[in-house]
Amino acid sequence: TNKSKRPQSSAAATTTVHQKTDIYTNLTSIINKMVRVSPLVFFLPALAVASRPELSISIKDGSAGGLDGIDPTLTWSSSSKSGDLDLEFGVEASVRPTSDIASLPKSVWGKVSGSSGAWGWSARADVDTADLSSADLEIDASNSDGDLSLNILAAAGNGISVGAVEATKIIDNGDSTITVSPKYDVGSGDSSVSLGWSSGDTEVEIVASADGQSVTISQQVDADNRISPTLRSDGSISVEWEKSLGDGNSLTATLSPNEALDLEWEDGA
Repeated sequence: TNKSKRPQSSAAATTTVHQKTDIYTNLTSIINKMVRVSPLVFFLPALAVASRPELSISIKDGSAGGLDGIDPTLTWSSSSKSGDLDLEFGVEASVRPTSDIASLPKSVWGKVSGSSGAWGWSARADVDTADLSSADLEIDASNSDGDLSLNILAAAGNGISVGAVEATKIIDNGDSTITVSPKYDVGSGDSSVSLGWSSGDTEVEIVASADGQSVTISQQVDADNRISPTLRSDGSISVEWEKSLGDGNSLTATLSPNEALDLEWEDGA
């Protein structure tokens, strides 16, 4: 027996229209705020409030043939507030003897964060002082009601060009959680999707694109050890072992048979 669908009531249709209008209004408000504050991003360092800088020393090109091979870098950041906007800013500069002070800064960055309705958003700009004609942009937006987040990578110069767009949706099923994350690279036209499932001490992640697919199964063996084997469509296999050493410290070993053994130490200090 064929059953025809009951026509949607006027009240239900009105509610649906209002919901769509509210979402559109919130997103429009977010974009307008980003456009309005974007010029501030490039001038945030001028709003600086004194804070303690950090000094790091690295070796250029992996070798040090005397003092010229040492690359000491000073990083400094601070934060402020303007109305309902949170502002962060920082600079990275070389530490070396020179009469040209303007040549010391390597990069400058600024970040603006705010909210509009259920949406929280942030926009960050990174400027390489070697090329002040352009800036790398990263825009994030998240909706706490719908467990939805968006990430946009772009570049600003003669206009704004979008590089990549990624969305993440989290579905909570009580005992388990499903994560869906599609990504699209505007420049290359490549797209991929990541599907995740987690329950208790077990996590499964599937990543698929036109070039290949992979499956990772992660198991928390005990409080200090996690094992994560990965199988790829090209036949390669890798196994990651993460060991917690306490106080935020950890050691991660990744074995790729017939290729390499990578060790990574993370200092929680």
